[in-house]
This record gives sequence, C-alpha cells and structure tokens, in this order.
Amino acid sequence: MGNREEKRNLETIPVGSLGIIALEGCKPLGEKVDKYLVKWRAERESEHKESLAFSGYQRDSYLLKAQVPRFGSGEAKGMILESVRGDDIYLLVDVCNYSLTYSLCGHQNRMSPDDHYQDLKRIIAAIGGKARRITVIMPFLYESRQHKRTARESLDCALALQELVQMGVDNIITFDAHDPRVQNAIPLHGFETVQAAYQFIKGLLRNVKDLKIDSDHMMVISPDEGGMRRAIYIANVLGLDMGMFYKRRDYTQIIDGRNPIVAHEFLGTSVENKDMIIIDDMISSGESVLEVAAALKARKAGRIFVFSTFGLFTGGLGKFDRAYEAGIIDKVLTTNLIYQTPELLQRKWYISCDLSKYIAYIIDTLNHDSSISDLLNPNERIQSIVSRYKTGDLQ
Repeated sequence: MGNREEKRNLETIPVGSLGIIALEGCKPLGEKVDKYLVKWRAERESEHKESLAFSGYQRDSYLLKAQVPRFGSGEAKGMILESVRGDDIYLLVDVCNYSLTYSLCGHQNRMSPDDHYQDLKRIIAAIGGKARRITVIMPFLYESRQHKRTARESLDCALALQELVQMGVDNIITFDAHDPRVQNAIPLHGFETVQAAYQFIKGLLRNVKDLKIDSDHMMVISPDEGGMRRAIYIANVLGLDMGMFYKRRDYTQIIDGRNPIVAHEFLGTSVENKDMIIIDDMISSGESVLEVAAALKARKAGRIFVFSTFGLFTGGLGKFDRAYEAGIIDKVLTTNLIYQTPELLQRKWYISCDLSKYIAYIIDTLNHDSSISDLLNPNERIQSIVSRYKTGDLQ
C-alpha cells in the first residue's frame, strides 16, 4: 500500500496549515498518527515547498497543545496553548476512555462519555472560530447506540451531531457507526463512517497461518439482524457464505427495561467444520457474541474468530478467558480506536488492529482537499492482501 499512497495529494494546495488536537483520552493514538504525517511530509518532494500556501507544511509535529484544567468543583475550561488562526484542525476524541480521572470535591471521578464529549466542546469553544476548518474524528460515535426512538425517549446522538455542527464543526468522521442513518440529523454537513474491514482481515491473516479462504472452509456470521451490512460486505469481498442469528425475545415480560432474550436462532447453511468469522460493531459485555460462538460450536463449527471495531469489554475479560480455555473462541480482534487495558493487550486470544496509519492517510488527504473515496472502499487492498496470503508472500 505504501508507495501508491505515498504519492497522493501532491498536486493540491493544503486547505490550511495542519493542526491536530488529540484530547487527553486519545493521546496515544494521536501520537502515532502524528508520526506517520511527519514522516510522509518530510519525504514528500514538492516544488511548492517554499510557497506561502505550503507554509508550515513540514514540521516536527502537527500536534497542538491544548488542555482542559478542572476546578475543585469538577467544573472545567478548554484552553488552546498555541495559535490556531487559519489552521485546518483535526480533533481526535475517544469518548470510551474510562481510565482517566479528575478530582470532584476531593473524590476521584472517572471520566464518562459525557465528560469526554463536554471536553471536546470546550476545546472547540476555545478555538473560538479562528480555525479555517474543523474536523472531528470521533471513532466511537458518542451516544450512537441511542440512534432511534422506540418510546418516549431522547435522541442523543442526533442532538450531539447537531450541536457540533452548530459550534462550527465542518466534518465528522467516525468508525463503524452503530447506525449510519443517524447522519440524517446533519444532512448538509460532512459525515463519514469508516470501516476497519481491511485492518481486521490483515490482522487475521498475519496471525493465523493455515486459513483456507473459500466458501467450503469458511463462513461469515452476523450475531444479529442489525449487523447484516458488515457481514455481507466481508462475505462478498472474501467470496464466502454468510449466516446470521436473530434474538428471539419474550415480549410478555420486561426485565431491566427490555424484553429478555429467550434464544439466539440461526439462519444459514451448515457450519460444520468451517472456520467462522463473527463480525459486529462492538463487544459491550460480550455475552451476545459468546452465546453466538457457543451456538456455532454446538453446530460443529471449526475455529471461531471475532471481529469487532470497539472492544469495550464492560463485563471484564474473565468470560472471554473461560471461552478461550473451553475452545469456544480462538481469536478476538478489536481496534486501538478506543482505550485498551494493558491486561487485554496481553491476552493470548487477543489481536489488536492498529488504525493510526489509516487515520493519518485520511487526515493527509483531507488537508489537501482531495477525495477520500478510495480510502473508504478497501476492496482492492483486501484482494491484494488475500492473494499475497494465498501465495505465502505475506510477512
């Protein structure tokens, strides 16, 4: 991928001097993205280097200093510590990073998604309309699971998108939105939901050596009816069959605010002796995906690989450890788009998929006001890596 990508965007003038603000919860990802951009722009030859339009094009870092100090009451303020006038600003925020704390009247309070979202708004407010353009890169879309109204309830995701746009945000880039139709809330603004399909397939092929990628030996599974799109895409690009589960619920009773699931019912052809790829947008507690894996094993499935963009693991890692020991799952692949605990990164069953290079490509391209269409459709890259795997050329 390197050389072809390296050559992109040289012909167009940047929208403005590039500035990246990685909020506290997204610092490690921001630093990785920054390293790629510094490297590419140092290597990139351009006869326009000296022109005003390219001022500040090659720098040691594109990360801008910003902070959100707190008062003793837990209140806060956003501060930008260097000039952003005329800059093309990219804000990186991870609303799921619960590892951060702040002091609230002497107590340690963990930051919730609400706190991270509020901090994002504080930084946008601190920019104060001085930037040329603002793009928010929010991999896990804040409140994206609250995307439709089923009773008298709030539409939080739509409200958040409208609020960001009213504050002057031009584009919002997210990964694997729970329901991309939420972009209807801001129909006149940029909203991209990016898939990590290529990175998952690369992660699997690099770590598992003896896969037979054809419809006789492999199958893609959607754990519910909502995630069909993802499964259909992976199945189509890899030339595999697909199956799905749907949740049979008991509508006569309500437990914890919802109708309890009676069973996971399977629709699809035989899974016997085939390797399974279960794909979903997030692992929350992990119960659903493990129940689906167990149901597939009961149908004599082969190895089970789980792809999930966001590994929240809200119920801890114990149940995954037990499922791995029992041979129910083989590998779980999630991305570094949200906070990963040190314990997770050490697990034998876990593969981390790094998205920093991909985000760097997106930022680099958008800063040059070029099209990102080819980045959003990874089919060509997937075909190339699969054929390298089949010929044994993949390192």
